[in-house]
Amino acid sequence: MEIPVRQVTDDEAAFFGEHGWVRLGRLIDPGTAAALRERATGMLNGRSRSHETLVDEAFGQSRDIAASDEMFGALTSSPEMGRNAVKLLRGVRAVRVQVTNLLVKEAGEHGATEFHQDFPWMPMDRSAMLTVWLALADVPADMGSLRFYDRSHRYGLLGRSFTRPGDDQLTQHPWLKELELSPPLDLKAGDATVHHALTVHGAPANRRDSPRLSFTVTYFDADALYTGLPYRQTDGLGLEVNRPFEHERFPVVSLGGPDA
Repeated sequence: MEIPVRQVTDDEAAFFGEHGWVRLGRLIDPGTAAALRERATGMLNGRSRSHETLVDEAFGQSRDIAASDEMFGALTSSPEMGRNAVKLLRGVRAVRVQVTNLLVKEAGEHGATEFHQDFPWMPMDRSAMLTVWLALADVPADMGSLRFYDRSHRYGLLGRSFTRPGDDQLTQHPWLKELELSPPLDLKAGDATVHHALTVHGAPANRRDSPRLSFTVTYFDADALYTGLPYRQTDGLGLEVNRPFEHERFPVVSLGGPDA
């Protein structure tokens, strides 16, 4: 199965490098987004609705969806997705898949996603990592599209969030409010945003009657080494400290082309 994905432009790559995030209009076509949405709806309906963590209060999720669904798997492993990630991250030769997720933010069930960085939890020895956040249905800004603190990826690791109430990045680092906050984004099905793992980001609550549906895939530098940091996704896999993530859970995305 092949999923058509458009190529990131030079201007989009330059914007990402400067700002730590970028909007990618029509990354996939609306018809493909509709087919993915149909699959996602059934999977999310069967998810656990328990709120065991602070993350659960912000959104519902179905993790590692690419491993169990052919169409999401094809999108995740698309050579064009790999090429786009390499182009945006700059200086990496290839990327591995870190995790895939279906996300839902229900009005009345989930609140705002507090501002945070993704990387402080990760057991990689370098921060070349990004997340593609793909709208599976139209996501007007008041449904909870992501917002980003502009250029916040330049300030390095700022600490973990979601460990206890009130530990979001703005509470820990009030100076972040001096940075420009990205505008509210209205996304169409098939549009995406991409953010660096060091970019401080969050999302407001869903103010609409219908659920916010999105798919995310996180890619990281294929040459990153495992640090041994305790992390639920990697614990028990037998990864070797100071060696690459050579495991089926973290496949290298083929970039295609004649030299691949």
